Amino acid sequence: MKKLMLGNQAVARGLYEAGCRFVSSYPGTPSTEITEQAALYDEIYAEWAPNEKVAAESAVGASLAGARSFCAMKHVGFNVAADPLFTASYTGVNGGLVVCVADDPGMHSSQNEQDSRHYAIAAKLPMLEPSDSRECRDFVKAAYEISETFDTPAVLRTCTRVAHSQCQVELFDREEHALKTYERNPQKYVAAPANAVKRHIEVEKRMDALRAFAETTPLNRVEMGDTTLGFVTSGTCYLYVKEAFPEASVVKLGLVNPLPVQLLKDFAEKVDRLIVVEELDGVIENHLRANGIRVDGGKDLFGCLGELSQNKLRRAMGEALPAFDAYDEAVPGRPPVMCPGCPHRGLFTVLSKLKLTVLGDIGCYTLGSGAPLNAVDSVLCMGASIGMAHGYTKVLGQEAARRSVAVIGDSTFMHSGITGVVNLAYNKSIATVLVLDNSITGMTGHQQNPTTGLTLQNEPTYPIKVEDICRAAGIERVRVVDPQDMAATEAAIKEEIAADAPSVIIVRRPCALLKYVKAKPALSIDPEKCKGCKSCMKIGCPAIRFSDKKASIDATICVGCGLCEQMCKFGAFERKEGK
Repeated sequence: MKKLMLGNQAVARGLYEAGCRFVSSYPGTPSTEITEQAALYDEIYAEWAPNEKVAAESAVGASLAGARSFCAMKHVGFNVAADPLFTASYTGVNGGLVVCVADDPGMHSSQNEQDSRHYAIAAKLPMLEPSDSRECRDFVKAAYEISETFDTPAVLRTCTRVAHSQCQVELFDREEHALKTYERNPQKYVAAPANAVKRHIEVEKRMDALRAFAETTPLNRVEMGDTTLGFVTSGTCYLYVKEAFPEASVVKLGLVNPLPVQLLKDFAEKVDRLIVVEELDGVIENHLRANGIRVDGGKDLFGCLGELSQNKLRRAMGEALPAFDAYDEAVPGRPPVMCPGCPHRGLFTVLSKLKLTVLGDIGCYTLGSGAPLNAVDSVLCMGASIGMAHGYTKVLGQEAARRSVAVIGDSTFMHSGITGVVNLAYNKSIATVLVLDNSITGMTGHQQNPTTGLTLQNEPTYPIKVEDICRAAGIERVRVVDPQDMAATEAAIKEEIAADAPSVIIVRRPCALLKYVKAKPALSIDPEKCKGCKSCMKIGCPAIRFSDKKASIDATICVGCGLCEQMCKFGAFERKEGK
């Protein structure tokens, strides 16, 4: 049986067929759907962890117990998980352990373009890179075999195009793997220096064995064609090469760490011109050059920025581009905006009005940095806002504390904001933190988190309250406001930034897109009352339009939140009676 599958869906299918029992992840685009799809299989226990470090540690624990285990993350999540995974490289595994990292060339939904192959090299972990959905399924199985054969965690690297593109995948039955017996072995699993120094010897032996494996594994294959031009490539770039230069000879690398040497040397001798095609950094190219293999083109042709494509390859190689239809009318840009009724909009309208320095974080609320709100000054990484606010106010003093706040979402707070709050109390900070609690992990598609009271399977569980954690951490000034009431929100912020103590304001209203949040009837505007002052446009709501010197409402997307009513001084916005 064959089925059309997204790459992420195919990874989950591979987990099922490979006998995986345990999955723990934190949602992060473009990897999120893997865990959601894995949860649909009754044979796999799947969960959302508070962050990638905890997810990786949980998967290592499941491996120790003898189960084939798995965790998934986006590339910046690998930064968070790196601590346990680098050491797990030394301790090795019991049951097979596979970690999927999804890179994001082009930064479709990320704050950087880091290349996760460097992590595999630094941590001395084998890394496999599929090119399409079929290989996503196949490579998961291969990764488990490598993990258990070589006593190591194995990394599966995808990217946005592979994760979110589709192809036919043949379905097979699940292969059950009995739990491997756990045998106490402190010399292997206790990463104390005296043990780890000996384990490092084993890691180097393992890498030597993997290098030999890389020369013969079918994961790396040579496709000989026209020998005047040869490509070395991997991942989604393989598909670009095959479409743009179907007659050329190609080495397709499925195992991208460690890379083969002799296989590549033999190939280089058979072709007149050798070109390396890879997105982001020149990992493969540098490997070839370091081993004395000539490279006729690589990063000098394609650069290290963003995604490649068939036409980018053709253009860089001096080939003519295929004919295509052109349209005279330019397509207007459509930057992402907060949704109509978004609970963050009222808060950022207030912050913009107060002209505060806002130290931001990762989430939907990052959109508060865009026009017309222009309310966010910095965004670094998950959980950074609180620590940055502390450092900012410690250096610049009380006056800066009265002109600045940190903003962080509820899921991000659970991910890596709690320690920042502990730091505020411990180091006598005077920073003010706004926790934007929209009752869901919104940016990645409405996943549950520890604050929602539901698990990945939507089973009831204990809901963690942000205010309880803050008070337990030593923050005495904790309050809750509704961002829909902009006057009350503004008053609370003014009061807390004036205080000489750390404070947390929980700005709580559920995401407007949640199924249980019912939209109100759309508002309308009385054109006679509208003065064309554009005050309503300051909130940046996509439901409000301005033309012919008057504002109007797009009733097809307005959810009747009422923020625009609070902005208008002339009472131009109207509701139906009784609503």
